[in-house]
Amino acid sequence: MSSHPPIVKTPQALVLTWHSEDDTAAFAARLARLPALRNAFIALHGELGAGKTSFVRHLLRTLGVAGPIKSPTYAVLEPHEAPDGLRIAHFDFYRFGDPREWEDAGFRDVFAAPGLKLAEWPEHAAPLLPVADLALHLSVEPGEQRTVHLNAGTRVGEQLLQEFRA
Repeated sequence: MSSHPPIVKTPQALVLTWHSEDDTAAFAARLARLPALRNAFIALHGELGAGKTSFVRHLLRTLGVAGPIKSPTYAVLEPHEAPDGLRIAHFDFYRFGDPREWEDAGFRDVFAAPGLKLAEWPEHAAPLLPVADLALHLSVEPGEQRTVHLNAGTRVGEQLLQEFRA
């Protein structure tokens, strides 16, 4: 078990290898410590079983969220609050199909409000979403291993990536 997942530096993105669930948890713990995370939008891309919800679970646990943390596949949005008052909106757009639902559900207001936003399957709501500060593209490799491409879409995303470039 490594304390930090190995990182390969590339000019535009960082590519990480998570060899196990422990590497996923270690990455989430490092990310959770960063002040820029408090108002970030993180987009999570990957096929079913790639580890999107697992990453969210580790991140929210590190932030102190108690209770069940599941992918809001049917509800689309699962709100959480950390003990320090941080509001967290966990979206799963897998079943999202009607743009009217965006307005009806008040998602525009959620994205405009302070707090951390996490979105699984963001491509299903792409025309409606703001630019993600940080995009994680997870791919399943043999065994438990995951390859993760991290791309910053904003200055906030670049601040987050700085932690992993050091």
